[in-house]
Amino acid sequence: MSSTSASRPIPDELLPFLPLVFVAWSDGVLSDAEMTEIQGRIDGEEGLTPEARETLQGWLDPDAPPDAASLTEIREHIRHHAASIPEEERRSLASLGIAIARAGSSDAHVWGTEAGLRKLEAIEELMGVLGREETRELLSDGPASPPARDGLEETAPAFDAAAMARYLDGEFADRRAEVHEALRTPPLRIPLGLPRDEYRERVLEAVKALADRGLGLMAAPPEWGGEGDVPGSIATFEALAYGDLSVLIKFGVQFGLFGGSILNLGTERHHAQYLEAAGRGELLGCYAMTERNHGSNVRAVETRARYLPESGEFEIHTPYPGARKDWIGNAAAHGRLATVFAQLEVDGEEHGVHALLVPIRDEGGRPSPGVTIEDCGDKVGLQGIDNGRLDFHRVRIPRENLLDRFASVTPEGKYRSSIASDGRRFFTMLGTLVTGRISIAAGSVSASKTALTVAVRYSAARRQFGPAGAPEIPILDYQEQQLLLLPRVAASYALHFAVRDLVRAYGDSGSEEERNRVDVLAAGLKSLASRHAQESIQAAREACGGRGYLAENRFGALRNDTDVFTTFEGANVVLWQLVAKGLLTQFRDDMGDMRLRGLLRFLAERASSEATRRNPVRSRRTGEEYLRDPEVQRDAFHFREQRLLETLARRMQRRIEDGLDSFDALNECQSHAVALAKANVELAVFDSFRRGVEGAPPELRAELELLADLWALSRLEADRGWFLESGWMEGQQSRAIRSLVISLCREVRERAVTLVDGFGIPHDLLDAPAAFHDPSG
Repeated sequence: MSSTSASRPIPDELLPFLPLVFVAWSDGVLSDAEMTEIQGRIDGEEGLTPEARETLQGWLDPDAPPDAASLTEIREHIRHHAASIPEEERRSLASLGIAIARAGSSDAHVWGTEAGLRKLEAIEELMGVLGREETRELLSDGPASPPARDGLEETAPAFDAAAMARYLDGEFADRRAEVHEALRTPPLRIPLGLPRDEYRERVLEAVKALADRGLGLMAAPPEWGGEGDVPGSIATFEALAYGDLSVLIKFGVQFGLFGGSILNLGTERHHAQYLEAAGRGELLGCYAMTERNHGSNVRAVETRARYLPESGEFEIHTPYPGARKDWIGNAAAHGRLATVFAQLEVDGEEHGVHALLVPIRDEGGRPSPGVTIEDCGDKVGLQGIDNGRLDFHRVRIPRENLLDRFASVTPEGKYRSSIASDGRRFFTMLGTLVTGRISIAAGSVSASKTALTVAVRYSAARRQFGPAGAPEIPILDYQEQQLLLLPRVAASYALHFAVRDLVRAYGDSGSEEERNRVDVLAAGLKSLASRHAQESIQAAREACGGRGYLAENRFGALRNDTDVFTTFEGANVVLWQLVAKGLLTQFRDDMGDMRLRGLLRFLAERASSEATRRNPVRSRRTGEEYLRDPEVQRDAFHFREQRLLETLARRMQRRIEDGLDSFDALNECQSHAVALAKANVELAVFDSFRRGVEGAPPELRAELELLADLWALSRLEADRGWFLESGWMEGQQSRAIRSLVISLCREVRERAVTLVDGFGIPHDLLDAPAAFHDPSG
């Protein structure tokens, strides 16, 4: 069909076919075979004159498709006749065609019959199109523009974002507000893309500005200018994570690690000499633990600290290149004093790892005698941190520079310690890492909140596609976008409450048993939260499409700067094993006998109750009320942890009975151990989230309940393979959980913007244009 043939008057008897013809060609929806089949149907139509049939066959000839002008002319012909057709007659292409025939011809009675309608409907069915949608698009004026609004409207939740932020801030609201104010000041507003050396100096300036506000001394005792508020210092770190993350980490290195090592490992003379200067940013320092050949295995570091009684000094020495200190923050440019972890040798006897204060630069910035300093160079992220390498060649330091809270050396060269066991003393000294791990967990959650706030706000405003002939819809209305973002929003709330509980437990821990439990949970939460940050930031970047790839929206900086969170303060895979070992130790203590006979007896006593809990009726229940029951959810989390713990203990014991060393036995079961550790930490997060729900003000409880359900069920869904294998659930229940997660995401979508605003990140600190996307721009 050419434009010339289309311009001739269209026979009245062909008017009913116009919508079908137009749709057949407009989007290329039909194959040649389908077009030939339609032609065959038309050949058998008795109501057409030979001329009309020939014209119609020409319109549908696969070898001579109509040109654009011809299709436009047909469309305008349809619209002209359809202008006065009622909505109920536009339900399909067939009914629209009949209505056009009646409107355009006085002799269209043949198409007013049921038989005529069925003929056209048969052709429409053969085309396989959605008639109502195709009709709406055919009669529309073209792609609809988004309405003139900011795109962030949503069904109004029955809660106020500011009220949610106040509840999340809790007792630390004033601390966070103070940090937010600091982040607004010029020293903390560091632009993206600075050259590395300039960036490092700007970060140093920012950290000193924070110290001027007293934030560096928060954890120090009042007698040394501080407030003795360790939980408050962690809250400060958490809030600083809404800003530049190089500032955050340098703040943590200077005041948390360096200052914290002096506070926690030193005694009064060290406090008096160093604490206030370190907390005010006047004495910049390092925490020199990691070595090139020994990162996570701190107990095996090879830097030597030998006591020389004739001079009353320690000699610090790097015996070979693999023992040099590596990745030490503050070392490459700014640090003057380092807390160095080294193997202590006194009178020819080894006493394990101890911490000593070693000057590495003078006040003019020149390396101390015997100290070699190298810059680690460019990194994937955190370019504002001056990471360096330290090599010590027989460096002499005074005996008093040993941080001697747990062990000391007399002038004559006698070693003294109140802790008899080298191993116990080592782990006691490593207590300085607990605060760091809790802080990294808190900072990871803050980074996740930032990325998700930007992505959710953008997704609620950004419009793409939509029903035919209707306005485009926000991309947050799409199911996959909801599944990408909203369970992670729920997880950020869950982890917020878990970190809050951990901080409280850390502050309240008195007994050794309580401290051990805090240590184990801190290792697990740091691992879980840092991985959550990486996955959430990546998901948020993808959710924002091309806008997410722009540096100004911070996803690149957030992703690169938090990448190392998964490996510093302990590599995650190592920390998961630490958690598993802690659980095995507790299991052994609870059982009272870790030998095979005792283990089997213990398991036999539990077998009947476990079998009762894993019953077919329970595993098949699919009702929403049942699946959203917190007790049902917790039972699943608890069962997984206990089952993994018992089976891991059984597997390891069998290997030990067969003669394997316990290290090799655990290594052969390593993936099992990691699965146990994750299950344990997720159970702890579940409990914390539920406590957060129960303690919430009444006007917030329903919103948090919704998020708690989404988080719990999404985690069960993520591990549904294990639950199916263990018999805890069956296929129909697994499918029901999946459907419920999708349904809960739709419900959360209705208040998604308010929920991310409930994180309490001031909009002027987001520094991401995508969070305030204007759909008209």
